[in-house]
Amino acid sequence: MAENGETQQQVTHMNPRIEKDRQSILDAQKKGKGALFKTYLRLSGPGWLQSGITVGGVSFSSSLYLGVLVGVSMMWLQPLAMILGIIMLGAIAYVTLSIRERPLKAINDHVSPVLGWSWLLASMAANLVWSMPQYVLGTRALQQNLSPNFLGGIPDPWGRIICVGFILAICITATMFYGAGGRGVKIFEIIIKSIVSMIVLSFM
Repeated sequence: MAENGETQQQVTHMNPRIEKDRQSILDAQKKGKGALFKTYLRLSGPGWLQSGITVGGVSFSSSLYLGVLVGVSMMWLQPLAMILGIIMLGAIAYVTLSIRERPLKAINDHVSPVLGWSWLLASMAANLVWSMPQYVLGTRALQQNLSPNFLGGIPDPWGRIICVGFILAICITATMFYGAGGRGVKIFEIIIKSIVSMIVLSFM
């Protein structure tokens, strides 16, 4: 019991935001389904960011690449990959919020270190795969749509380098503010939710 209490106190100290979100969910459960739905919606910011990254440029580029390789016969693979991704994200979220340990440490201790480190490396590779198409789309949007006279007129590779550096600076700044918490996180999540909602409505 003392060890469990010590672990709980340590996790609470390292992850105060997670503990605060967990407590808000527990409080909302006592108030009813309406309050619980509002709480889940308020805490769904990272999910909106994830969907904005994966369902956007990654789905487009992977579908295009798959179509070039094998034609339309394998296009069913893309929706299947989305479903598996949802299941995986749900499993990771459940493990993260249901135990009093770090997910990597829990998998290494209770399942297998091979599985734990393989999961970590696969997650890092997946983040690279998700991110790279965004830089391509962002660069083309800057050069061809937003600033064709200025950025579009700079010869490559310098034009691309300037665009990528600009996008990277925005990403680093947003990540630092998001990690720091506070009001910046709420503003960032509102912007992400608005952008993703507009994209979804555009396809309806």
